[in-house]
Amino acid sequence: MQLAWNKKFEAPYPEIKASTDSAVIARGKYLVYGPAHCATCHVPMDKLAAVEKGEIVPLIGGWELDIPPGTFRALNLTPDMETGIGKLTDGEIARTLRHGVGSDGRAILAFMPFEMMSDEDMTAVISFLRSQQPVHNPIKRTEYKFLGKALFTLGIIKPEGAKETPPKTVVRDSTVEYGHYLVYNVANCRGCHSNRSMMTGAYTGPDLAGGHLFMPDKMSEGYAFVPPNLTPDTETGLITSWDENKFIERFRAGRVFKTSPMPWGSFSRLDELDLKALYRYLHSIEPVKRKVEKCVYLPGEELPDIE
Repeated sequence: MQLAWNKKFEAPYPEIKASTDSAVIARGKYLVYGPAHCATCHVPMDKLAAVEKGEIVPLIGGWELDIPPGTFRALNLTPDMETGIGKLTDGEIARTLRHGVGSDGRAILAFMPFEMMSDEDMTAVISFLRSQQPVHNPIKRTEYKFLGKALFTLGIIKPEGAKETPPKTVVRDSTVEYGHYLVYNVANCRGCHSNRSMMTGAYTGPDLAGGHLFMPDKMSEGYAFVPPNLTPDTETGLITSWDENKFIERFRAGRVFKTSPMPWGSFSRLDELDLKALYRYLHSIEPVKRKVEKCVYLPGEELPDIE
């Protein structure tokens, strides 16, 4: 298995070319530090609090997540030629984001669900990343445990990639349609607010009806979290009774619990148009009756059995 798991994959290179246009770069910066929340992971662990406070922390990598398949580390995204993205082509970066295949053919797990991000927004993101000051910061590669290697060997974990042709551009407006685009293709609300397997990443529950259990770890300081039901079910949906203003105010308020996995620092930067689009989309979807009894569990508290 030591060799069988380390598979290489093929995927097309999207025709994305970085721009030096200041408006394109500004859009990319907004996405990276806002709704796409790249800065939540691609910074050192000791800089996470600074990101939460709104500081523009260089994306030099260093965040680490230890889960059953392995220890995952976010890499340096500055254009340093040795330790960052400086040596990669625009197509290689875009292929990683869109198809989950790294420049060396390895599978990249779906922590970044940008498969259907529009060409325009992907261009903006890569343009911003190229515009940063290069920082030399070597990051140790992700290390897979026995379970992760077994899942790769059996083909259970593999690159997913875009299943349809991503849009060239998306109309940015406070609409249900744009809200759907943000929820699924930029902000990854589905990724946490839907139950899923922590071993394979597969979704095991209805979309946005309450997330899987975030187990206590050193990052959470012993707390555990279960994201709430965001569907408009009148009995079990958290935001059903909220009006648009309350929804916006909650995002503006930022973090309440210090170690919550919700990237409040990034999401508190969302502009009003994006927040209205999110609100309108979440109130347009099919209600799902699924009660999340508690969202926050104290250290040592008995944890729920999430099905």
